Order: sequence, then structure tokens, then C-alpha cells
Amino acid sequence: MTAKSAAAAARATVYGYPRQGQNRELKKAIEGYWKGRVTADALRATAAELRRTNWRQLADAGIDEVPTGDFSYYDHVLDTTVMVGAVPDRHRDAVAADRLDGYFAMARGTRDVAPLEMTKWFDTNYHYLVPELGPDTVFSADSAKQVAELKEAVALGLTARPVLVGPVTYLLLAKPAPGVAAGFDPLTLLDRLLPVYAEVLADLRAAGAEWVQLDEPALVQDRTPAELNAAERAYRDLGALTDRPKLLIATYFDRLGNALPVLAKTPVEGLALDFTEAAAANLDALAAVGGLPGKRLVAGVVNGRNIWVNDLENSLATLGTLLGLADRVDVSASCSLLHVPLDTGAERDIAPQILRWLAFARQKTTEIVTLAKGLAQGTDTIAAELAANRADLASRAGSPITRDPAVRSRTAAVTAADGRRSQPYARRAAVQRAHLGLPLLPTTTIGSFPQTGEVRTARADLRAGRIDTAGYEERIKAEIQEVISFQEKAGLDVLVHGEAERNDMVQYFAEQLTGYLATQHGWVQSYGTRYVRPPILAGDISRPEPMTVRWTEYARSLTDRPVKGMLTGPVTMLAWSFVRDDQSLADTARQVALALRDEVGDLEAAGTSVIQVDEPALRETLPLRAADHPAYLAWATEAFRLTTSGVRPDTQIHTHMCYAEFGDIVQAIDDLDADVISLEAARSHMQVARELAAHGYPREAGPGVYDIHSPRVPSAEEAAALLRTGLEAIPAERLWVNPDCGLKTRGWSETRASLENLVAAARTVRGELPAH
Repeated sequence: MTAKSAAAAARATVYGYPRQGQNRELKKAIEGYWKGRVTADALRATAAELRRTNWRQLADAGIDEVPTGDFSYYDHVLDTTVMVGAVPDRHRDAVAADRLDGYFAMARGTRDVAPLEMTKWFDTNYHYLVPELGPDTVFSADSAKQVAELKEAVALGLTARPVLVGPVTYLLLAKPAPGVAAGFDPLTLLDRLLPVYAEVLADLRAAGAEWVQLDEPALVQDRTPAELNAAERAYRDLGALTDRPKLLIATYFDRLGNALPVLAKTPVEGLALDFTEAAAANLDALAAVGGLPGKRLVAGVVNGRNIWVNDLENSLATLGTLLGLADRVDVSASCSLLHVPLDTGAERDIAPQILRWLAFARQKTTEIVTLAKGLAQGTDTIAAELAANRADLASRAGSPITRDPAVRSRTAAVTAADGRRSQPYARRAAVQRAHLGLPLLPTTTIGSFPQTGEVRTARADLRAGRIDTAGYEERIKAEIQEVISFQEKAGLDVLVHGEAERNDMVQYFAEQLTGYLATQHGWVQSYGTRYVRPPILAGDISRPEPMTVRWTEYARSLTDRPVKGMLTGPVTMLAWSFVRDDQSLADTARQVALALRDEVGDLEAAGTSVIQVDEPALRETLPLRAADHPAYLAWATEAFRLTTSGVRPDTQIHTHMCYAEFGDIVQAIDDLDADVISLEAARSHMQVARELAAHGYPREAGPGVYDIHSPRVPSAEEAAALLRTGLEAIPAERLWVNPDCGLKTRGWSETRASLENLVAAARTVRGELPAH
């Protein structure tokens, strides 16, 4: 096909779409089901209506081919586990008794059975449930969900493309099941898994699928020759099947690298590639391998992970270059639109001119359709759209919101000394132990306590004007009093104020910093029914006034025990926001760090001796390619140290990380120079403690003994067993006892019981230690 005919054939599509609904109807229905207020049939009806609404929105916008199968009650990787029959043995009875309840048992656990481990989906803030596999795993096809959703879309008269997690990525994301040797490689199960995919593909073809998308984002990471050979074999074998739809392999989040020539040579009909930001190198790489003659190319030129309007002329230039490299070029976002909010049209508190700088999922579909039209019919047909786009880009570039000379001057004056503590850790530790007087195995929590209905009602009442600020603050004070009182009675050693006043650990600070924009309806799924509203980092950052000091001082006035000051770190402030794309991340991080440094100084001056600066996103933001790690880790650790290094030696700096793989950033954790780090460890059976020990980590650490993402209440003995495992790696004088993460999403009854068991476990194990 010539470039001209490839352009004429250009169609618009997307890889996936937000699941929650305009008003988070899915969240409300699922949580209602868990509480017994919504029936299973009502939940299924809500889900079906949300799918229909999504598909109609896409079709009405001009999307030619809608995705199916990307919708999920909890997680698309968990859906894949069900599809291939890899249900863990401990969940089989629950699944057999009730498929829906068994599905949620794998996601959340039950009173007696632990859930699947949860971790971050590549370098995003989406969490997936980790498949558990072993040499005895037997796969079996269950395509019911995928077939049913395809048929729903086809019944609406739509051209639909089912989307599946590809077999290679599925296995590369998996871990050895409990009891399986740690060295077991799930990829060895590929030959056992491919026939199951073949069966699912045949079922989808029989149901009317012309194309099926197989997502293989794991191939944008550094892969060994054996892993690349596995990818080649997988798609050689699946491509050779006769009873199948056409196959589109989708990769995203970064450049494809050595996997590109491997996939290009396989007998599949199409590739979907990311051409935005870090993945822009895919363009030259595609030309270097001779393009994709005879194949379909889906070009991801609209950023599916950020919310700024697309530069349409730049994207059209990229698309024009791609026309000569494939038999057919279609236009898409760079990845699923799951990672952005649904619609800017719902926002009422952002100025209309600024709102024109933003594109959420619905606006991105319009951009995709516009680009496909311009590619197929010529730029004259989209002249008005191009002119409006140029004006919007110029408006943003010239806005005084984006540049503050005072902030830039302060940032430019930063020196290396600003990022170093005045004394090394060993000296600080001795001073801190004397100052704080804590026992061995000190107990604490990560920060947040349950956000009760009363707290949420108070916040809603304040917004609606039903109570004034004074009335709201009295309610928050009452909540803090309850949290402090409980912690004292439970016997915790270092307390927190519970964060009742905070809506979200990033949004709360963003709303008090210049340069950020907050949304009212910009919800994005983090995991399951947990949705967040990432703020928008639009301009230079500064802190007009203290943000946390008042509430921390109030909590300290209620107790004689240490109360931690609680802040969100600069890397997480970037990672869990939609960050500006008109300057480097390093420059933005330095601005945020300086604003937080001011807050740390004010907390210390007010008498706070323990200050926690959370960086749960440090690992998730790690670039997917090893070659890009050093530069990222250099500015990320510098930003943390810039935030925390201005304090006295007797002020103890904590940090926290959760739900990520930490083994490859242990040196960076060391480089933070925090006095204490708390990390997720309960679901991974203290793996991170062993990783810290293997590195020779010299500071204090609290690997979690309570998995807060499950409603299960761990017994005191269960927590004690994990604590004993932690002691095998970390000596008692450097080991803390804490949950995995904050308790905001838990209920008070399970929180009380779990923390009481945590304290009991610490006391039991403390009593087993040799006398000091």
C-alpha cells in the first residue's frame, strides 16, 4: 500500500477507557455489594450500563474501533488470571462456591485467606494483582467475560476489538506461588499457556472479533535474549494458528528497543507503538528495521498518561513520517486512557482559558479523531481545529501562571551542601535515641487513620456551606482527639494525628501550594475501588504559608508521646500529579522540595521531633529502561535530601514506600539518608527486609507486618511471625513495627483490632530478645 492509500485508510481507536463512570458509579456499586446493600445482579447491571455508555461515547466521538474486555470490577491482570484458570489453590473453594465472591476474595482476601500480592503497573500509579504460578500450575481457558463483552458491543452495532494482557507480559509479571522455590521462572510455563490463549482467540473469533489486541508492555523494558526468544516463539506460534482473529500486539510506556525487530518479524497482522516522550525513539527504530510492510501500525501519538492538550501539528508530522512505514496507519492514544480522568466538561472551578490547556479521556478521543481525519483527508479539513490548538498552546506557554521569577531564582541558588545533613547517620542515631527514649522494636503507624463517614460528611458540609470553618475544625479536632486517645490506649510508641483534615496525601498539599490546579471530578483508578484525583502541576511551585503545623501542634498538645509530622515527598508530589511537560522533572522536583523544606523547618521549630516525608512513588517512577535509571535517581534522591536536610541531628526523619519492587533501588533508598524507612512487606513475606540486609542498609527500617489493603485482621501471632522473619535480616535496635501503609481506607473496627494485635506482637517478640 502506498503512503497515500495508508493515509486514506487511517482510523481512530483507543486501547482502553476509564471504567468508573462519570460519578464513580462502579465504585459505589461494588462497595455496596461488599456491604450487602447491592445485589450481584444489580452490580452486573451497573457494570453493563457503564460499558454501554463508554462505547457510545467513543463511537459518538468518531472512534472507529472500540476496545472490549478492558473493563474490570477490580483489575485487568486479575481478569487474565481468571481467563487462564490460574486461580491460587487457597482461593479455589471460594471461586467454586461463587465466582464473583471468589474473584473479590483473590483481590481483597477474606477473614481466613490472604489475597494476591498487589504492586504497581510498570511506572504508573495503577496497582495490579500479581499472578502466583509454579511448576504445577495447570492452565485452562475461561473466555466467558471476554466473549460476553465483545457480544455486548457488537449488539450495539459497533466495530469492536477485544483487549487481552499478552501471554509474555502476564508471565513476566507473575511471581512464584507461596511454597514454590524463589528461583522459579514463570516464563518457563509459556508453552503450557499458549494453547489456552489459542482457545480464547478461537472463542473470540467465533463471537465476531476481526482483531484482538494483545498487550505486551513488559517488552518495553530491558529484556534478556531468552525473554525475547520467548516473545518471538509466542507470536510465531499464535500467528501460525488458523482459527484466530487478526492479532495486534500493543506496547506502551516507553521505546520498544530490541523487541521491535523481534515482533516485526512475527506473523501477526499489526503492532501498536507509543510515539510520545520517552517512546519517541520508536520512530527512528521503526525506520531502521524497514517499517512494517504488510502490517497495520497503530500509532500512539496522543499522550494517554498526561492531561495537556496535544500539539496536533507535531503529531501530524509524526504520523506523516509513519505513512511510508506500514501497510496501514491508525491513530490512537499512547496507552489505555484508564490513566486519565474522564471529562474536563465536569470541571467548574478551573478558569475556562486554563481548561482549554487540558485534555481528559473524552477530549483525547476528540484529538485522536481529529488527527485521523487530518491524516486521511488532509489538514485543510481540520484547519479550524489546528488554529484553535495553536492558540491554546500559545496561551499556556505565555501565561504568568507557568513562571515565577522568585521561585526560579531560589532554585538556581541551591548548592550541594543544601542536600546534606549536618552529621552522619551513626551520630544522629545516638542523639535521637537519647532524645526520644523509645524501646526496642518501637511501634508506629504510617500516618492516616480511617476516614470515617463523619469526617467525609463534615468535609461535604463545609463545601456546601452547611457548616462554617469553625464548625468544621471542631469536628476535625474531635477526630484527632479520638485517634490520639486510641493510640495511647493501644500502646503505640510514636503517634500520628490521623490526617482527618486531608482529602488525599498529594491533593491536600497541592491545594496549598502555588502552581497547582485541583479538579473536582478528575478521578483516576489507583486500585480496585480506590480512586484519586491527581492535582495538575501547571506552574512554578512555592508555599505561601505553613500547611500542617497547626494540626500537628494540636495533636502534640494531647499526649506526652512523640507525634510524627506528616508530609508527602517531592517525587510523590510529582508522580501522583499530572506534571507539567514544559520543563524537566528534575527542575520541577527541586521547586517542590524547596517548598516542602520550608514546611519541615516550621514543624521542627514548633517542637516536632519526628517528621515523616513519604515517598511511596520513588520506585514506581523509576524509568522502565536501566539506561535511564541513574539520571532519574540522582534528581529524585537529591530532591528528598533537599526537603529534609535542614533539620537538627536530633530530629528523626522517616520516609515510607509501599507496593512496589524495591530490590533494584536499595542503593537509592540508602542515598535518601532518612533515619527510618517503613516499607510494604506483609504480602511479600518480608522480602524487602532481606533485600535491605543483602545491601547492607545501615539505618532503621520498618517492614510492614499488617497488610492494610485487605479487610483481614491479622492475628498477633501472625504479626509476630512476620516480625521474627524481619529480625532475621534487621537487628532489633534498627527494626520498627508498623503496618504496610496508611489506614485511611480501613474501618475503625478492623483498625483497632489489627493495631492492638500489632502492639501485642511487638511486646511478645521484644520479650523474646536477649537482655540488652
